[in-house]
Amino acid sequence: MNQIFPRIDTLPGIEAELNYLAPMTERPQTYTYEPPAGTPRTNIQPEPHRVSIKSIRPILGLVSLDREGFAVVNHPSAVQDFFNEEEVKAVYYPEAEALLKAATGADRVFIFDATTRRRDEGTANVAGQPRQPVLRVHVDHTAKSGPERVRYWMGADAEELLHGRTQIINLWRPTRGPVFDSPLAVADARSVAPTDLVPSDLIYPDRVGETYGVSYNPAHRWFYLPEMRRDEVLLLKCFDSAVDGRARFAPHTAFIDPTTPNSALPRESIELRALVFHNRRDG
Repeated sequence: MNQIFPRIDTLPGIEAELNYLAPMTERPQTYTYEPPAGTPRTNIQPEPHRVSIKSIRPILGLVSLDREGFAVVNHPSAVQDFFNEEEVKAVYYPEAEALLKAATGADRVFIFDATTRRRDEGTANVAGQPRQPVLRVHVDHTAKSGPERVRYWMGADAEELLHGRTQIINLWRPTRGPVFDSPLAVADARSVAPTDLVPSDLIYPDRVGETYGVSYNPAHRWFYLPEMRRDEVLLLKCFDSAVDGRARFAPHTAFIDPTTPNSALPRESIELRALVFHNRRDG
């Protein structure tokens, strides 16, 4: 039974502009490093669309990773400084692993990436520094790159793990709050057609990864968590090997909230990316 969307029109929300992938005849690609001479860093062009973005707050207990592709968890952390890499690995990684096991029933969790972000308008991403929010609708992994990521990180165990259900889940948390500036919007995975997801190359010096760009579809249902606090975590489904109707890919993006007060501090956040394994294929 649909517990949420008969109520969607009554939920509070805002209207804001989101940057979708503009139609293109060539395959989208982005270099993670300085590209060869004469080659643009990316051939992706944004296509802005003004959309309705509803608040998750009134329905926090109803949304789920397997239905909408996202969930919100109250999760205080013992981390004092999320920009301290050593502390994050020693304290936050174990906290996050326990959280994911509790939230999904997983048998094994492996965190393979942590990214800190601090918005600084007009500043480009610099290696070793917090990155800028991504103002583009996307999904971090695809049906192809999800299993490839498992093989990249899990070595000899990969094929056995891939025989069970495998997920890639992001944990997104403000490092200070409440967040007014550059919040994160996430789409209900059920409102996204497979043809809306466009495989796109992410080119590294030693390999080529794959993400999804997202084409505009007026059927998309968007949500955000207004004034998100430091002890709140947004879980995002970026890949699921299950093909039985459960959510597999949840598009998301940072966006400019037109209601942001002028006094708001620039957004700071951390996201972890985790491989989540279930011994049984059905999870």
